[in-house]
Amino acid sequence: MFAEKAIDQTDKAEFYRELAGQLSALLEGESDAIANAANTSALIFQMMPDLNWAGFYFLYSEDELVVGPFQGKPACVRIPVGRGVCGSAVAQGSSILVEDVQAFPGHIACDAASRSELVVPLLHEGRILGVLDLDSPLPGRFDGVDQAGVESLAAIYTSACSWDE
Repeated sequence: MFAEKAIDQTDKAEFYRELAGQLSALLEGESDAIANAANTSALIFQMMPDLNWAGFYFLYSEDELVVGPFQGKPACVRIPVGRGVCGSAVAQGSSILVEDVQAFPGHIACDAASRSELVVPLLHEGRILGVLDLDSPLPGRFDGVDQAGVESLAAIYTSACSWDE
C-alpha cells in the first residue's frame, strides 16, 4: 500500500532507491498508462527538489511526441522527433542530460525559467513509447546519479502499465 513519506536527500542514490520504492507502491495494482503517468509526475514533482516541470510526452506517431500528464506550467503540446531535448532523446534512443539548455542546439523553451533538463525514454519490449521529462530552473541541477535514478523510475512506470500492441 502506498504511503508517501519524506525522503532524506543527503545521499542521492539512497534517495532514488526510496523514491523507487514509493513509486512501486503507488502504481501497484494499476495498469492504466495515463493514470500512472499522472501519479508518477505528481510524486516526482513533489519529492524531487528544484524542479519546475516533471511530466510525460508520448509517441503517438513515429515522428511526433504529444504532451501527457505533467506537473508545472503549461507545456508545448507537440514536439517533432529529433527536435529539442525530448525529440532528440527519442531519435537517439537514449537519455539526455543537459546542464544548460541555453547551450543545447534547437532547445524548445516551453518555460523560459528552465535552465537544465533530463529526458529519459520510456522503453517497453524494445520500442520507445515516449519520454519522462524533468526541467529545473537551476543550471547543472542533474547529474549521472539523477539520470540513473530517473531511468529506474521510468522503468518502474513502464513495467506497471499495460501497453496495447
